[in-house]
Amino acid sequence: MRLLIKQRVFSWSDTYDVYDEDGNAKYFVKAEFLSFGHRLHVYDNMQNELGLVKERLFTILPIFEIEVNGVVQGRIEKKFSLFKPKYEIDFNGWRAEGDFFGWEYDVYSGCSAVIHITKELFHWGDTYVIDIVNPADELMGLLLVIAIDAANCTEDS
Repeated sequence: MRLLIKQRVFSWSDTYDVYDEDGNAKYFVKAEFLSFGHRLHVYDNMQNELGLVKERLFTILPIFEIEVNGVVQGRIEKKFSLFKPKYEIDFNGWRAEGDFFGWEYDVYSGCSAVIHITKELFHWGDTYVIDIVNPADELMGLLLVIAIDAANCTEDS
């Protein structure tokens, strides 16, 4: 199964539309406009909130917590590195390997790849493709990509 994440370019805050492989709108991601740090809410088509990616404040490097139904499920922490971005992922028992800087990486559960993430180039706004092996991992995979994108955005600004 595949999701396509497209960032809205002309928006006051970080806003993403998420489509399934047939081009149907599936999720909507919207940042709180007047908040300190990133707070990105993930909604389904019926505008039910499914998850939240929020930045911990007062840290040297970006740290993002991922919540589902108000319960923290894990975190993504950007680590210091000179050339290639590195992350410590404590989320869903997963680990990620690949070229984060070029946005070509895989997420593993144990020895098995569960998600492949690619950033598409030459688009207005960020555009990502997420290939998910198990449909049950769809929401968690989406939250992971949103958290890593927010960590990259925080460091770039």
